[in-house]
Amino acid sequence: MTIAPTTFSSTINPFGQTNKSQSRSPYRLNNNLEYHTDTSTSSLFATTAADIDIEDEPSSPPFPVVIWRFTRPHTLIGSAMAIPTIHMLAAPTISSIFTLPMLMSMVYAMVPALLMNLYITGLNQITDVEIDKINKPYLPIPAGELTEKKAKKVVTVSLILSLLLGVAHPIFGTNGLNVALWGSAILGTMYSLPPFRLKRFPALAAFCIVAVRGAIVNAGFYAHANAAAFGNGLTTLNCLLTDKKCFLSSLFFGVFGIVIALMKDVPDVKGDELANIRSFSVRVGQKTIFHSMRRLVSSLFYVFGLGFLQGSISVFKADKVVSLCRGSVAAFSFYFGLCARAKGKDVNAEDSKEVYNYYMYLW
Repeated sequence: MTIAPTTFSSTINPFGQTNKSQSRSPYRLNNNLEYHTDTSTSSLFATTAADIDIEDEPSSPPFPVVIWRFTRPHTLIGSAMAIPTIHMLAAPTISSIFTLPMLMSMVYAMVPALLMNLYITGLNQITDVEIDKINKPYLPIPAGELTEKKAKKVVTVSLILSLLLGVAHPIFGTNGLNVALWGSAILGTMYSLPPFRLKRFPALAAFCIVAVRGAIVNAGFYAHANAAAFGNGLTTLNCLLTDKKCFLSSLFFGVFGIVIALMKDVPDVKGDELANIRSFSVRVGQKTIFHSMRRLVSSLFYVFGLGFLQGSISVFKADKVVSLCRGSVAAFSFYFGLCARAKGKDVNAEDSKEVYNYYMYLW
């Protein structure tokens, strides 16, 4: 192919096209899309779309954003909310909530707790890379935003700093705080890391989550609040066995932990089957597990709502303010129970996106 001589007075764009204003010129275009002068004193090579990658390279998110996603934010936020609420639950009076020791106790416990949360969730991602490529390809490691080497450094530093902070202060490094940190670290490690890798066994996997989210976190931080903020030296076990508020909060979140432990595996059946992770969802089916957990979490709210309602009625004559507070909690419990039931009723248990959205709603 030969094109009659023309001049191209504008630049060539990245797609091999040009903006032309024609005039006589010594340049010619041959079959190889090369410009040559008639005198052969110079040459200009046209750029074609094949020579340039026209797809923009996706920019990697900033490192702090990657780490934030690596923490599994819903678990981090849950831990951050648990510490102040457990402190308020442990407070002997309303006025004792608004004190400097209370604030310092919460802040001191918050830092190592969040670091431990990062360690546990990060370790689980490191050991589940191949599974997550199927179940959760958007996570930082399978998405290629964070290397396994960097991830290992992050979780190692998080674990060390968390455990060091647990013993660093003579007043705020309480027995309760260390029970919460060490208990979470041991069970979190056994849950994910070979040779234990308890997540392979559904009953043991559920036990780890229930123990951490139920007894260890609630009783541990409850005992920490009593010791660091309110000067009560009860051990973690004493709080769990002798303090009704501590026992009931641990019981509530223990049952809620069962829901979380089993519900989280419902959308992950495909990857779990390939990795030979015999979760309850793999064994008995997604629909059975999903709807059983939906009913369980609704019933949990109903039962505790009835408990608060009874407590409201029992103190109505003696203290109307406390009665009103308990009645309000009862109303919210019934409301959340109804919402959990209604929102899960039409969820397709075999649709991973729908199940995941409902799971996040429960968080």
